[in-house]
Amino acid sequence: MPYWRLIPLILVTLFTTAAFADDDYKGPVETEDGMLTESWFLQSFLDLADDLDEAKAEGKRFVIMWELKGCPYCRETHMVNFADEETRHFVRANFVVLQLNIQGSRAVTDFDGEEMEERDLARKYGVRYTPTFQFFDEDPAAMAGLAPRDREVSRMFSLFKPALFLASFRYVQERAYKTEKLRGYLKRQLKGS
Repeated sequence: MPYWRLIPLILVTLFTTAAFADDDYKGPVETEDGMLTESWFLQSFLDLADDLDEAKAEGKRFVIMWELKGCPYCRETHMVNFADEETRHFVRANFVVLQLNIQGSRAVTDFDGEEMEERDLARKYGVRYTPTFQFFDEDPAAMAGLAPRDREVSRMFSLFKPALFLASFRYVQERAYKTEKLRGYLKRQLKGS
Protein backbone atom coordinates (compact mmCIF):
# COMPACT_ATOMS: atom_id res chain seq x y z
CA MET A 1 0.00 0.00 0.00
CA PRO A 2 1.43 3.39 -0.95
CA TYR A 3 2.27 5.42 2.13
CA TRP A 4 1.08 8.67 0.58
CA ARG A 5 -2.50 7.43 1.10
CA LEU A 6 -1.91 7.62 4.85
CA ILE A 7 -1.09 11.34 4.75
CA PRO A 8 -4.72 12.54 5.16
CA LEU A 9 -5.20 10.20 8.12
CA ILE A 10 -1.96 11.38 9.72
CA LEU A 11 -2.88 15.04 9.21
CA VAL A 12 -6.36 14.58 10.70
CA THR A 13 -4.84 12.79 13.68
CA LEU A 14 -2.25 15.53 14.22
CA PHE A 15 -4.73 18.39 13.96
CA THR A 16 -7.30 16.65 16.15
CA THR A 17 -4.68 15.92 18.79
CA ALA A 18 -3.39 19.50 18.68
CA ALA A 19 -6.88 20.93 18.93
CA PHE A 20 -7.67 18.95 22.05
CA ALA A 21 -4.24 18.97 23.66
CA ASP A 22 -4.04 20.83 26.91
CA ASP A 23 -0.32 20.55 27.53
CA ASP A 24 -0.21 24.02 29.06
CA TYR A 25 -2.66 23.08 31.84
CA LYS A 26 -0.78 23.32 35.12
CA GLY A 27 -3.73 23.00 37.47
CA PRO A 28 -5.46 25.65 39.55
CA VAL A 29 -3.70 28.69 40.97
CA GLU A 30 -4.37 30.45 44.24
CA THR A 31 -5.95 33.91 44.10
CA GLU A 32 -5.17 36.88 46.36
CA ASP A 33 -8.11 35.98 48.58
CA GLY A 34 -6.87 32.40 49.03
CA MET A 35 -9.27 30.59 46.70
CA LEU A 36 -8.22 28.33 43.86
CA THR A 37 -9.04 29.41 40.32
CA GLU A 38 -8.50 28.20 36.78
CA SER A 39 -6.54 30.24 34.24
CA TRP A 40 -9.42 29.88 31.78
CA PHE A 41 -12.12 31.30 34.08
CA LEU A 42 -13.61 34.61 32.97
CA GLN A 43 -11.74 37.76 33.96
CA SER A 44 -14.68 40.10 34.36
CA PHE A 45 -15.72 43.63 35.29
CA LEU A 46 -18.46 41.81 37.24
CA ASP A 47 -21.41 43.05 35.20
CA LEU A 48 -23.48 39.89 34.78
CA ALA A 49 -25.45 41.15 31.77
CA ASP A 50 -22.19 41.93 29.96
CA ASP A 51 -20.74 38.56 30.97
CA LEU A 52 -23.84 36.78 29.64
CA ASP A 53 -23.56 38.74 26.37
CA GLU A 54 -19.89 37.77 26.10
CA ALA A 55 -20.71 34.09 26.60
CA LYS A 56 -23.52 34.27 24.04
CA ALA A 57 -21.22 35.98 21.50
CA GLU A 58 -18.80 33.07 21.92
CA GLY A 59 -21.61 30.54 21.44
CA LYS A 60 -21.29 29.42 25.06
CA ARG A 61 -23.47 29.24 28.17
CA PHE A 62 -22.88 31.40 31.25
CA VAL A 63 -22.31 29.85 34.67
CA ILE A 64 -21.34 31.33 38.03
CA MET A 65 -19.22 29.20 40.33
CA TRP A 66 -19.56 30.27 43.97
CA GLU A 67 -16.62 29.40 46.22
CA LEU A 68 -15.22 30.14 49.65
CA LYS A 69 -11.67 30.31 50.96
CA GLY A 70 -10.81 27.07 52.74
CA CYS A 71 -13.76 25.13 51.27
CA PRO A 72 -12.57 21.50 50.92
CA TYR A 73 -15.24 20.67 48.32
CA CYS A 74 -14.22 23.68 46.22
CA ARG A 75 -10.62 22.50 46.33
CA GLU A 76 -11.69 19.00 45.33
CA THR A 77 -13.71 20.42 42.43
CA HIS A 78 -10.53 22.02 41.09
CA MET A 79 -8.13 19.18 41.94
CA VAL A 80 -10.35 16.35 40.65
CA ASN A 81 -13.18 17.55 38.39
CA PHE A 82 -11.44 20.36 36.51
CA ALA A 83 -8.22 18.32 36.46
CA ASP A 84 -10.06 15.71 34.41
CA GLU A 85 -9.16 16.44 30.80
CA GLU A 86 -12.51 15.43 29.28
CA THR A 87 -14.45 17.54 31.78
CA ARG A 88 -12.15 20.54 31.46
CA HIS A 89 -12.32 20.46 27.65
CA PHE A 90 -16.10 20.17 27.66
CA VAL A 91 -16.60 23.01 30.13
CA ARG A 92 -14.08 25.27 28.38
CA ALA A 93 -15.63 24.60 24.97
CA ASN A 94 -19.23 25.20 26.04
CA PHE A 95 -19.27 27.53 29.05
CA VAL A 96 -17.96 30.85 30.30
CA VAL A 97 -17.30 30.39 34.02
CA LEU A 98 -17.34 33.36 36.38
CA GLN A 99 -15.95 32.64 39.84
CA LEU A 100 -17.42 34.57 42.77
CA ASN A 101 -16.67 34.46 46.50
CA ILE A 102 -19.73 33.76 48.66
CA GLN A 103 -18.24 36.06 51.34
CA GLY A 104 -16.61 38.46 48.88
CA SER A 105 -16.88 42.22 48.88
CA ARG A 106 -16.27 43.01 45.21
CA ALA A 107 -19.02 45.05 43.56
CA VAL A 108 -21.15 43.02 41.13
CA THR A 109 -23.90 44.33 38.88
CA ASP A 110 -26.77 41.84 38.63
CA PHE A 111 -28.74 41.21 35.43
CA ASP A 112 -31.39 43.69 36.60
CA GLY A 113 -28.80 46.48 37.00
CA GLU A 114 -28.68 46.35 40.80
CA GLU A 115 -25.12 46.71 42.13
CA MET A 116 -24.08 44.96 45.35
CA GLU A 117 -21.22 43.06 46.96
CA GLU A 118 -20.68 39.41 46.08
CA ARG A 119 -21.95 38.23 49.48
CA ASP A 120 -25.17 40.22 49.01
CA LEU A 121 -25.64 38.79 45.53
CA ALA A 122 -25.24 35.30 46.99
CA ARG A 123 -27.96 36.11 49.53
CA LYS A 124 -30.21 37.56 46.83
CA TYR A 125 -30.02 34.28 44.90
CA GLY A 126 -30.20 32.06 47.98
CA VAL A 127 -26.72 30.64 47.48
CA ARG A 128 -25.73 29.07 50.80
CA TYR A 129 -23.27 26.29 49.98
CA THR A 130 -19.95 26.06 48.22
CA PRO A 131 -19.29 25.17 45.59
CA THR A 132 -22.52 26.18 43.91
CA PHE A 133 -22.88 26.46 40.14
CA GLN A 134 -25.65 28.69 38.79
CA PHE A 135 -26.51 28.13 35.13
CA PHE A 136 -28.42 30.91 33.40
CA ASP A 137 -30.63 31.18 30.34
CA GLU A 138 -28.76 32.42 27.31
CA ASP A 139 -31.51 34.93 26.49
CA PRO A 140 -31.52 37.99 28.76
CA ALA A 141 -35.11 38.76 27.72
CA ALA A 142 -36.20 35.41 29.17
CA MET A 143 -34.90 36.55 32.58
CA ALA A 144 -36.54 39.97 32.56
CA GLY A 145 -38.99 40.41 35.41
CA LEU A 146 -38.20 37.04 36.98
CA ALA A 147 -37.31 36.56 40.63
CA PRO A 148 -33.56 36.00 41.04
CA ARG A 149 -33.77 32.23 41.64
CA ASP A 150 -36.11 31.82 38.65
CA ARG A 151 -33.46 33.26 36.30
CA GLU A 152 -31.47 30.04 36.59
CA VAL A 153 -32.08 27.10 34.30
CA SER A 154 -30.19 24.79 36.65
CA ARG A 155 -28.21 24.80 39.89
CA MET A 156 -25.62 22.35 41.13
CA PHE A 157 -24.18 22.51 44.62
CA SER A 158 -21.74 20.53 46.71
CA LEU A 159 -19.18 18.14 45.30
CA PHE A 160 -20.24 15.79 42.52
CA LYS A 161 -18.16 12.84 41.41
CA PRO A 162 -16.50 13.48 38.02
CA ALA A 163 -19.10 11.58 35.94
CA LEU A 164 -22.02 13.42 37.58
CA PHE A 165 -20.19 16.73 37.41
CA LEU A 166 -19.67 16.42 33.66
CA ALA A 167 -23.23 15.16 33.14
CA SER A 168 -24.57 18.23 34.98
CA PHE A 169 -22.81 20.51 32.50
CA ARG A 170 -24.06 18.37 29.59
CA TYR A 171 -27.60 18.72 30.97
CA VAL A 172 -27.40 22.50 30.52
CA GLN A 173 -25.48 22.44 27.25
CA GLU A 174 -28.06 20.05 25.74
CA ARG A 175 -30.91 22.16 27.18
CA ALA A 176 -32.33 19.01 28.75
CA TYR A 177 -33.75 21.22 31.54
CA LYS A 178 -36.54 22.13 29.12
CA THR A 179 -37.92 18.59 29.23
CA GLU A 180 -36.73 16.93 32.44
CA LYS A 181 -35.37 17.49 35.92
CA LEU A 182 -31.63 17.20 36.57
CA ARG A 183 -32.09 14.21 38.85
CA GLY A 184 -33.80 12.12 36.15
CA TYR A 185 -31.24 13.16 33.56
CA LEU A 186 -28.35 12.15 35.81
CA LYS A 187 -29.93 8.76 36.53
CA ARG A 188 -30.29 8.10 32.80
CA GLN A 189 -26.71 9.19 32.11
CA LEU A 190 -25.32 6.89 34.76
CA LYS A 191 -27.32 3.97 33.38
CA GLY A 192 -25.87 4.76 29.96
CA SER A 193 -29.16 5.22 28.15
